[in-house]
Amino acid sequence: MFTRSGKFVMVTILLLMTLTLAACSAKGDTITLGSRNNTESIILSHIMGQLIEDKTDLKVKMKENLGGSNILWSGLLQGEIDLIPDYTGTIVANYYQQEPGTAEETLEKTKQLIANDGLTAFNAFGFNNTYTLSIDEKFAEENNIVTFSDFAAISDEYTLGCVFEFIDRPDGLPGFQKEYGIKFKEVKGMDHGMMYRSYGEKEINVINSYTTDGQLQVYDVRVLEDDKSFFPPYHAVPVIRQDTLAKYPELSEVLAVLENKIDEEAMQIMNGKVDNDGLRAKTVAKEFLEQAGLLN
Repeated sequence: MFTRSGKFVMVTILLLMTLTLAACSAKGDTITLGSRNNTESIILSHIMGQLIEDKTDLKVKMKENLGGSNILWSGLLQGEIDLIPDYTGTIVANYYQQEPGTAEETLEKTKQLIANDGLTAFNAFGFNNTYTLSIDEKFAEENNIVTFSDFAAISDEYTLGCVFEFIDRPDGLPGFQKEYGIKFKEVKGMDHGMMYRSYGEKEINVINSYTTDGQLQVYDVRVLEDDKSFFPPYHAVPVIRQDTLAKYPELSEVLAVLENKIDEEAMQIMNGKVDNDGLRAKTVAKEFLEQAGLLN
């Protein structure tokens, strides 16, 4: 039979055991990061994941190469994924069919729109990865093709290679062609990694590039200017579920560290190391974090 003091000691021991078990449970918790089916999205996911594991007791489960932007966004909304990298222009124009504005306006609108769906966007990584067109540099130089408007006059002689989702997105091909009066000879949808290979094999002769494509360092192409500013800002940002952030508030401080840490050149170089040099995205992400002094 316990004395009063014995009961107090026993209760105290049980409380300490409960707290210890709770702490152990939290230390083993896992969050899920997702990425699209392109190199840049996978690299950014690994950058966030490695930083989280370095700065917290959380474990990270990676779901790479899940598909296009709509698939990834759906997984985030449904709670199958906790955290993704995404782009302000895509969120505003594609997911919510709203009119984007300047970089600052589009970021602010992104934060407001997704808050109603239980999501939080952080400030940008630091680079804008917008759509563009790339054609043969020698031909462009000889014919003074600098802008999309210049290209429109000869577009019917060209076969466009572009990612599948660009063909149907409201901020993609339909609106772009209407804005510039561009009519391609043919449009071929393909995975992002295939575009430059198809260009090299002369199956296409104009590429729907992204401004941070690593392959732009390899192919002798001219990136044309969007002289009517049709495409909105596409600044990459971490997007996380609010319930995940509420459960693990330390993630707010960790992800904020990445604000303005990656510019266009740095992202293009990282993409090139994977796409051109054959390095693993995980390795490239770790190298970036170490060089930036962000890992303990």
